[in-house]
Amino acid sequence: MVEVLVTLVVIAFGLLGMAGLQMRLQVSEVESYQRTQALLLLGDMASRIATNRTAATAGAYAVAAASPLGGGAACPGGTTTQAQRDLKEWCEALNGAGEMLGSTNAGAMIGGRGCVESVGGDIMVTVAWQGMTPISAPPVSIGCGSGAYDGAAGSSCTNDRCRRTVTTLVRIATLL
Repeated sequence: MVEVLVTLVVIAFGLLGMAGLQMRLQVSEVESYQRTQALLLLGDMASRIATNRTAATAGAYAVAAASPLGGGAACPGGTTTQAQRDLKEWCEALNGAGEMLGSTNAGAMIGGRGCVESVGGDIMVTVAWQGMTPISAPPVSIGCGSGAYDGAAGSSCTNDRCRRTVTTLVRIATLL
Protein backbone atom coordinates (compact mmCIF):
# COMPACT_ATOMS: atom_id res chain seq x y z
CA MET A 1 0.00 0.00 0.00
CA VAL A 2 2.81 2.44 0.88
CA GLU A 3 4.60 1.57 -2.37
CA VAL A 4 1.46 2.44 -4.35
CA LEU A 5 1.14 5.84 -2.61
CA VAL A 6 4.82 6.64 -3.23
CA THR A 7 4.38 5.64 -6.88
CA LEU A 8 1.33 7.91 -7.22
CA VAL A 9 3.24 10.85 -5.70
CA VAL A 10 6.20 10.30 -8.07
CA ILE A 11 3.86 10.07 -11.08
CA ALA A 12 1.99 13.22 -9.95
CA PHE A 13 5.25 15.21 -9.77
CA GLY A 14 6.25 13.91 -13.20
CA LEU A 15 2.91 14.95 -14.70
CA LEU A 16 3.18 18.41 -13.13
CA GLY A 17 6.65 18.78 -14.64
CA MET A 18 5.33 17.76 -18.06
CA ALA A 19 2.48 20.29 -17.77
CA GLY A 20 4.97 23.06 -16.95
CA LEU A 21 7.14 22.05 -19.88
CA GLN A 22 4.13 22.09 -22.21
CA MET A 23 3.20 25.59 -21.01
CA ARG A 24 6.73 26.89 -21.68
CA LEU A 25 6.68 25.31 -25.13
CA GLN A 26 3.45 27.13 -25.97
CA VAL A 27 4.93 30.48 -24.89
CA SER A 28 8.00 29.78 -27.04
CA GLU A 29 5.75 28.91 -29.98
CA VAL A 30 3.84 32.20 -29.67
CA GLU A 31 7.13 34.15 -29.43
CA SER A 32 8.41 32.39 -32.54
CA TYR A 33 5.19 33.08 -34.46
CA GLN A 34 5.30 36.76 -33.55
CA ARG A 35 8.95 37.10 -34.62
CA THR A 36 8.13 35.44 -37.96
CA GLN A 37 5.22 37.82 -38.53
CA ALA A 38 7.43 40.81 -37.64
CA LEU A 39 10.13 39.71 -40.07
CA LEU A 40 7.58 39.30 -42.85
CA LEU A 41 6.18 42.80 -42.24
CA LEU A 42 9.69 44.23 -41.99
CA GLY A 43 10.66 42.73 -45.34
CA ASP A 44 7.40 43.92 -46.87
CA MET A 45 8.02 47.57 -46.01
CA ALA A 46 11.71 47.38 -46.94
CA SER A 47 10.70 46.10 -50.39
CA ARG A 48 8.07 48.82 -50.79
CA ILE A 49 10.64 51.50 -49.93
CA ALA A 50 13.29 50.06 -52.25
CA THR A 51 10.75 49.90 -55.08
CA ASN A 52 9.62 53.51 -54.63
CA ARG A 53 13.10 55.01 -54.22
CA THR A 54 12.19 58.52 -55.39
CA ALA A 55 9.54 58.96 -52.70
CA ALA A 56 11.78 57.27 -50.12
CA THR A 57 14.63 59.73 -50.63
CA ALA A 58 12.14 62.61 -50.39
CA GLY A 59 11.02 61.40 -46.94
CA ALA A 60 7.52 60.28 -47.97
CA TYR A 61 7.84 57.09 -45.89
CA ALA A 62 8.99 58.78 -42.67
CA VAL A 63 7.26 57.47 -39.54
CA ALA A 64 8.86 58.80 -36.35
CA ALA A 65 9.56 56.53 -33.39
CA ALA A 66 7.47 58.86 -31.22
CA SER A 67 4.35 58.22 -33.34
CA PRO A 68 4.62 54.74 -34.89
CA LEU A 69 2.04 53.12 -37.14
CA GLY A 70 -0.04 50.24 -35.82
CA GLY A 71 -0.50 49.45 -32.16
CA GLY A 72 -4.26 49.38 -32.63
CA ALA A 73 -4.37 53.06 -33.62
CA ALA A 74 -6.20 54.28 -36.69
CA CYS A 75 -4.21 53.99 -39.89
CA PRO A 76 -3.52 56.93 -42.20
CA GLY A 77 -6.31 57.45 -44.69
CA GLY A 78 -4.49 59.06 -47.60
CA THR A 79 -4.18 57.03 -50.79
CA THR A 80 -3.17 59.73 -53.27
CA THR A 81 0.46 58.63 -53.65
CA GLN A 82 2.05 55.20 -53.70
CA ALA A 83 3.89 55.98 -50.45
CA GLN A 84 0.59 56.83 -48.71
CA ARG A 85 -0.97 53.57 -49.95
CA ASP A 86 2.10 51.62 -48.80
CA LEU A 87 2.00 53.14 -45.31
CA LYS A 88 -1.76 52.56 -45.01
CA GLU A 89 -1.47 48.90 -46.05
CA TRP A 90 1.54 48.36 -43.77
CA CYS A 91 -0.32 49.92 -40.84
CA GLU A 92 -3.31 47.66 -41.44
CA ALA A 93 -1.00 44.63 -41.57
CA LEU A 94 0.66 45.72 -38.30
CA ASN A 95 -2.82 45.88 -36.78
CA GLY A 96 -3.47 42.30 -37.90
CA ALA A 97 -5.77 42.82 -40.89
CA GLY A 98 -4.25 39.79 -42.66
CA GLU A 99 -6.36 37.35 -40.61
CA MET A 100 -9.72 37.80 -38.95
CA LEU A 101 -11.24 36.05 -35.96
CA GLY A 102 -14.92 36.90 -36.34
CA SER A 103 -14.78 40.65 -36.84
CA THR A 104 -11.50 41.15 -34.95
CA ASN A 105 -8.06 41.45 -36.53
CA ALA A 106 -5.93 38.52 -35.39
CA GLY A 107 -3.15 38.18 -37.92
CA ALA A 108 -0.11 39.94 -36.48
CA MET A 109 1.96 40.40 -33.39
CA ILE A 110 0.53 41.62 -30.10
CA GLY A 111 0.59 45.43 -30.27
CA GLY A 112 2.62 45.54 -33.49
CA ARG A 113 4.05 48.96 -34.30
CA GLY A 114 6.20 50.14 -37.19
CA CYS A 115 8.62 53.03 -37.75
CA VAL A 116 10.55 54.26 -40.78
CA GLU A 117 13.40 56.62 -39.92
CA SER A 118 16.28 58.23 -41.76
CA VAL A 119 19.66 57.17 -40.36
CA GLY A 120 22.48 58.95 -42.12
CA GLY A 121 21.95 58.25 -45.80
CA ASP A 122 19.99 55.04 -45.12
CA ILE A 123 16.41 54.32 -44.11
CA MET A 124 15.87 52.18 -41.01
CA VAL A 125 12.66 50.18 -40.88
CA THR A 126 11.66 48.86 -37.44
CA VAL A 127 8.85 46.60 -36.24
CA ALA A 128 8.17 46.41 -32.49
CA TRP A 129 5.73 44.19 -30.60
CA GLN A 130 4.76 42.86 -27.15
CA GLY A 131 6.72 39.81 -26.00
CA MET A 132 5.25 37.16 -23.72
CA THR A 133 7.98 37.10 -21.06
CA PRO A 134 10.57 39.67 -19.97
CA ILE A 135 14.09 39.47 -21.42
CA SER A 136 16.67 42.18 -22.03
CA ALA A 137 15.43 45.44 -23.53
CA PRO A 138 16.36 46.40 -27.10
CA PRO A 139 19.13 49.01 -27.50
CA VAL A 140 18.11 52.57 -26.65
CA SER A 141 19.02 53.61 -30.20
CA ILE A 142 15.90 51.75 -31.38
CA GLY A 143 13.11 54.03 -30.19
CA CYS A 144 10.15 52.47 -32.02
CA GLY A 145 7.54 51.47 -29.43
CA SER A 146 9.77 52.51 -26.54
CA GLY A 147 7.84 52.53 -23.26
CA ALA A 148 4.65 51.21 -24.90
CA TYR A 149 4.98 47.63 -23.67
CA ASP A 150 5.60 48.08 -19.95
CA GLY A 151 3.07 46.38 -17.71
CA ALA A 152 1.22 47.78 -14.74
CA ALA A 153 2.93 48.46 -11.42
CA GLY A 154 4.38 45.25 -10.03
CA SER A 155 4.52 43.61 -13.47
CA SER A 156 7.69 41.85 -14.60
CA CYS A 157 7.40 43.75 -17.91
CA THR A 158 9.21 46.95 -16.94
CA ASN A 159 11.94 49.03 -18.58
CA ASP A 160 11.03 47.73 -22.07
CA ARG A 161 11.98 44.15 -21.14
CA CYS A 162 8.87 42.82 -22.95
CA ARG A 163 9.41 44.97 -26.05
CA ARG A 164 10.69 43.01 -29.04
CA THR A 165 12.09 44.70 -32.14
CA VAL A 166 13.53 43.79 -35.51
CA THR A 167 15.17 46.32 -37.81
CA THR A 168 16.69 46.53 -41.26
CA LEU A 169 18.47 49.23 -43.21
CA VAL A 170 17.37 50.09 -46.72
CA ARG A 171 20.11 51.68 -48.77
CA ILE A 172 18.89 53.84 -51.63
CA ALA A 173 21.58 54.32 -54.26
CA THR A 174 21.80 57.55 -56.17
CA LEU A 175 21.24 56.66 -59.81
CA LEU A 176 22.72 58.93 -62.44
